[in-house]
Amino acid sequence: MTGKHKDTSITRRRAITVTGGTVAAGGLAITGYRSAFADETAATTTETSVASASAGASSGTCVLMSSVTEGPYYLDGALVRKDITEGKSGVPLTLRITVQDTTESCSPVAGAAVEIWHCDAWGYYSGYTTANPGGSAPAESEDGSTADDKTYLRGYQIANANGVVKFETIVPGWYTPRTCHIHVKVHTGGAKEDGTYEGGKVNYTGQLFFDDDVAEQIFELEPYAQHTGTWTKLDDDMVYDGGGAAGGLLTLKPVHKKDPAKGYKGYITLGIDPDAENTGAGGGGGGDGGTPPSGAPSDVPSDAPSASASASTSSS
Repeated sequence: MTGKHKDTSITRRRAITVTGGTVAAGGLAITGYRSAFADETAATTTETSVASASAGASSGTCVLMSSVTEGPYYLDGALVRKDITEGKSGVPLTLRITVQDTTESCSPVAGAAVEIWHCDAWGYYSGYTTANPGGSAPAESEDGSTADDKTYLRGYQIANANGVVKFETIVPGWYTPRTCHIHVKVHTGGAKEDGTYEGGKVNYTGQLFFDDDVAEQIFELEPYAQHTGTWTKLDDDMVYDGGGAAGGLLTLKPVHKKDPAKGYKGYITLGIDPDAENTGAGGGGGGDGGTPPSGAPSDVPSDAPSASASASTSSS
């Protein structure tokens, strides 16, 4: 099953323009991309110049990201950490996310807490390791890793002065009926406490997506290839809205042009409204809506709504 329908009931927050002007969005994207993948020794200088350009872009265009469902696999209490792999096998992914304030001429949101979570190479989520990913896959326990089955591939990072966070992870696999994706939330107003992020509010809930050509190459590699079946392409996904970067599509750069197994660097800028609240509660359907699937951890009732389902969402 590949989910050949789109769920048109999902809330979409379309791109908006903040102030007038003639600066091309593509130019900002290129500048941001160069900043995101600058050599570590020069990253601070490069990112500072990009942040200054963005902050002064009163004549530019700012994009408020489309907000979508949180999905059923969310768990509270993710750890604040850069590397979220916990030894899980897969194609390495260095993910850089820049958070910008769409109400303040694209200025960086320093101190924002960016949280991500995603499945492993066979389609399993930590905390839900008995949930069937569809197709035919080995049991999650057969991957040979020593990962904690409640915490792997989940984590927070706190944005620096330029609104930038960086994660070390793997490219996710797939599960029926979804395309390859990463879940993301942006929180503000809270604080790091005992290794986790506490308090504040959720300003943005979204999902990040991978180009079909990249996903296809990766799914032919080990250990992904041990999960057989038909995976869902972007055009058939129930959540991706076709909006490109504004809809969560990552810019991806291979570490080695001829060997995808060496890994990728992924980049995206998330435009948010720091005063808004958007928990991502609501529809999603097809195994990624608001109700946890079977296989939920013992402290999360399988018939309960998602962690934020009872919270209100911002208007769109």
